[in-house]
Amino acid sequence: MRLYGISNCDTVKKARAWLAQAGVAHEFIDFKKQAPGVQQLKAWAAQSGWELLLNRAGTTWRKLDAATQGLASDEAGALALMATHPSLIKRPVVEWEDGRLSVGFKPEQFQALVEGR
Repeated sequence: MRLYGISNCDTVKKARAWLAQAGVAHEFIDFKKQAPGVQQLKAWAAQSGWELLLNRAGTTWRKLDAATQGLASDEAGALALMATHPSLIKRPVVEWEDGRLSVGFKPEQFQALVEGR
């Protein structure tokens, strides 16, 4: 399985600690070192919806001017913006071994995914 995020993100740290405690091996891909491209973002959006992927609550979003934020009014614009500013992607994004995708971290959600529910 692959877990995507930013190494200093508190939510990513919590997710990785949860996986370690549960004994779930994973590969960590840091957005800052290896940003996902538009094609990968499209694949994620097909599974989760682009609205869920776009982190409008973070500092990066708040620092964007209104015109740039306006580019995220549709899927194509939002994906292009996330490809340019990977910090706008909600974290973590997890590609589970069975092909499922999760966005964000909630212990109960991870437990259900690990158990295959």
